[in-house]
Amino acid sequence: MARPQAPAPKPAPLERAARSETVKHYAETIFYIRQEEGRVRPGRLAEWLGVSAPTVTVTLQRLARDGFVQIGADRSVTLTPTGEDLAAKIVRVHRLLERWLTDVLGLDWATADEEAQRLASGVSERVADRLDETLGHPTTCPHGNVVPGREAPYGELVALSDLQPGVPARVRRISEVAEHDAPDLLRELDAYGLVTGARIVVSGADASVQAIPVNVGGVTRPIGTNVGRLIWVERETKEAAAGSRQPPRDR
Repeated sequence: MARPQAPAPKPAPLERAARSETVKHYAETIFYIRQEEGRVRPGRLAEWLGVSAPTVTVTLQRLARDGFVQIGADRSVTLTPTGEDLAAKIVRVHRLLERWLTDVLGLDWATADEEAQRLASGVSERVADRLDETLGHPTTCPHGNVVPGREAPYGELVALSDLQPGVPARVRRISEVAEHDAPDLLRELDAYGLVTGARIVVSGADASVQAIPVNVGGVTRPIGTNVGRLIWVERETKEAAAGSRQPPRDR
């Protein structure tokens, strides 16, 4: 008579905690990539997370088994309703923390993003709800990305790189790709005044140097075309452009 197999040992507390953080990290990353780039590929996940392709493959298989993601026949990755709910909660906390760190504590964009990443895992939903209430229920993070569950405080957006010369517009959103891939860029944009709510006008693109001359606050600065693809603006109506004042950053 065959002996019954012994049950698999339960993961130790530290191992369970590590697995939980991995699930959260992947869910959040999939959420961001989908928002910015559409289809989520394992290779892009590996690039974003800074891990090897085999590591991503194994982790995604585990996440699919546990009901957080689905892997398509073309290997594209989507969040299940369970994964979507988890990601939305994580992103909400992160964006509320960024708003608190910038608006209340006065940190710059890039530092706020870094600190929010460190703090987010220790913030409960109860604390997040109280933080949300204290901040007046903001609709976006400081970079204009919408807090999950809220309506965007702006209309149709176009990438700065696609804005026609001479058309006044307002900066409304900085891509999550910029936040993740180029934190120093956030500091530069902040220093230039290219913040959410800033009124800008493109003077005319110079294809030879792949730069966009952008006038903000009366000063024209060359912005790289690749950077221009990460800055999303809303065209102003003629009525709004005529003698309009500089509004506060989007909230």
